[in-house]
Amino acid sequence: MLVDQRIVALFKRNAHHTLTYWSVFFSFGLCIAFLGPTILDLQCQTGSTLSQITWVFFAQQFCLLIGSSVGGFFKRTLLHALSALFVSSLIISVIFAVIPLCHNVLLLAIAMAASGLAMGVIDTIANIQLVALYQKDSAVFLQALHFFIGFGALVSPLIADPFLSETGCGNHTGNGTELMHHFRSLLRNSPITEHNITQSYLPHEGAAEESIVHYAFWIMAVINLPVPIVVLFLMYREQLIPCCPSGSSSLLKKDELAMETQQGAGGAGAEKKEQEAGGHGDIFSCCQSNNLRGLPVSFFAIHVLGGMVLFMTDGIVGAYAGFVYTYAATPPMSLPHKTAGYLSGVFWAAITAGRLLSIPLSYHVRPKNLLVFNLVGAIVTVSMLLIFYTSSVFLFVGTCLCGLFLSSIFPCMLAYTEDILDYQGCATPVLVTSAGMGEMVMQVLVGSIINTEGSYSFLLCGVTIGCAGFILFIALLLFQRMHRNYLRGASKTSAMAEEPAAERRSTNTEPGERS
Repeated sequence: MLVDQRIVALFKRNAHHTLTYWSVFFSFGLCIAFLGPTILDLQCQTGSTLSQITWVFFAQQFCLLIGSSVGGFFKRTLLHALSALFVSSLIISVIFAVIPLCHNVLLLAIAMAASGLAMGVIDTIANIQLVALYQKDSAVFLQALHFFIGFGALVSPLIADPFLSETGCGNHTGNGTELMHHFRSLLRNSPITEHNITQSYLPHEGAAEESIVHYAFWIMAVINLPVPIVVLFLMYREQLIPCCPSGSSSLLKKDELAMETQQGAGGAGAEKKEQEAGGHGDIFSCCQSNNLRGLPVSFFAIHVLGGMVLFMTDGIVGAYAGFVYTYAATPPMSLPHKTAGYLSGVFWAAITAGRLLSIPLSYHVRPKNLLVFNLVGAIVTVSMLLIFYTSSVFLFVGTCLCGLFLSSIFPCMLAYTEDILDYQGCATPVLVTSAGMGEMVMQVLVGSIINTEGSYSFLLCGVTIGCAGFILFIALLLFQRMHRNYLRGASKTSAMAEEPAAERRSTNTEPGERS
């Protein structure tokens, strides 16, 4: 049996919450993937140049990073968390509906910035909620959570495809050099690129056809609309809507709260609650000095190194999705544009399939072993692509393998670091923020290198970034051992301190017993 009855029982107990968090991650994937294939139609709609409209990508990614950083503010109670998820998923539907009305590139950038904030809040809260809900059993459910990003990222371009114009604005130049410059300018800033971009650039005779892409946005708005409704229904079930008599519930389950209250009479429960109040929050509360006193160096190193590993690996994901087309369409590969355009779709399909396969795999394999396997596999795959740089067949095979290896690194790292820290650190917001920052920074960095050194440097950057991520992961393993030894020493010291106290209590009770 792939999953035992205990995991199934856990899921049944928390099915409503879990399915809700999975659905909002579908919104996340749906929103992050649609800009690539529709960018030329939006350029025509806003009457902007390509260099102007590429700032829309930056606006979304930058605000996604901000949303990830501040998302932990809403984790204090279940009411705050679900309210933030409801508003964020509703904002995504509204953004899809108003994008066809944005006839100015500044208005479009503002709309995408709002969607980026909503996506960042969803990213942080959904991860925090699942980790708090399942803790040591969270790896399986985190894999499923991140599968829904890939699923949404696949659905979005499929919806947009029938509504994309073939002629664009009708004023594109046929010069091959300028065309490739446009491709590079677009792809350097795009997190996801679909083959429809290539088709939209091809010049056609006659006047430009009228764009009907607004229908695609309205369809996506309708498809996403059930997500905030699902969140609202969960709030109703938990009696968190103002018209219901019950107040807000804590993120921790009621039996855990009761246990902590009993421990609080002896002082240990209060200390534990203080630690948990500082953990799993936003980046800023995690950095407060009161929450960091007396902690070992290994505690901070685990946060930093885990974040840096994801900075590198998610940077590879963003850079590969953005530039694999540029690499394939230019020398030495020089594939036809339409053929090269399928590579991004293959990459995201492999990521989605990899996350689906990792759901049962993560139950049988420890997160640390999966991380080693995926990191080594990604480095070997990119190295083989570098060796067989003239093989178009291996480019497609390598792209598929690269997506499979990179797919589950984030949820595995999240489960691994939270387990090391015993779910009392700030791993979730730190890792989510680091991953978003890596995707944004690496796209700009790799794009500038490709622009100056040529497309061959794309794979060299991939190997270099992958090796750096693996070295950081080795350092994380070393600090994990140090932190484990620290926890053992702390537990022994605590046990030795409790023994004299117990002896004194027994001595004090003896006279009363004799009398």
